[in-house]
Amino acid sequence: MSITTAPSESIPKVPLNKYGYNTMARNLFMAVITCVSLFLAAGTWSWSWAWVYSAVFALGWAVLSVVVARENPELMNERGKRTKDMTVGTKRWDLILLSLYSLLLFVTPLTAGLDYRNGWSAESSPVIKVIGLALLAIGFIPLTWAMAANRFFEPTVRIQTQRGHQVADRGPYRFVRHPGYLGLVLHFLSLPIALGMWAALIPALVGVAVYVIRTALEDRTLQEELPGYAEFAQRTRYRLLPGIW
Repeated sequence: MSITTAPSESIPKVPLNKYGYNTMARNLFMAVITCVSLFLAAGTWSWSWAWVYSAVFALGWAVLSVVVARENPELMNERGKRTKDMTVGTKRWDLILLSLYSLLLFVTPLTAGLDYRNGWSAESSPVIKVIGLALLAIGFIPLTWAMAANRFFEPTVRIQTQRGHQVADRGPYRFVRHPGYLGLVLHFLSLPIALGMWAALIPALVGVAVYVIRTALEDRTLQEELPGYAEFAQRTRYRLLPGIW
């Protein structure tokens, strides 16, 4: 999803329409599908840690949807639309990365489920699993905050000329330029750790790599094409990790 930024002024509060409700429903549907794929691949519903992970994951997406619908309903309405205008100007490389990301969203939990079924990984400590759950929960903070603060947080990388795309440094964008991606990186890493299914770490790390690459390419695009973004990058120095990159 594009982590371009919105003006520092207050976000306009428009009524949530059918497209906004579509976005909320889609968020919850994807969360449920991700969790169900864990159990289907595992071949059992009697997997306690998977139930805990699923509860945190689904609750996180539910809270995110409610918060963003309240704070930034315009974004929810825009993300719920499916029109040709939404893809105008989208970079070809981003379509490739989005396809990889979508694939990894399912490959990672499926791998974890197969790991559980076949016993590939040794049992890990409950403490380690709790750390994974904490990473999952923490990941929702920058993701939710970014979506609540950014009118232009669209799924694809493009300059939204028709919507008057502008730059700002409000909310989490004061700390890193792509806070939503930071949250998604934590989500990828959390699954194998929370479940102790280390085979899933392979697709999870590929997912992290996809987002690191996307961050770099998107940031370069914005600096070249979005007026004011280069100056914003001088103020908010780090792309993804404060103090590191």
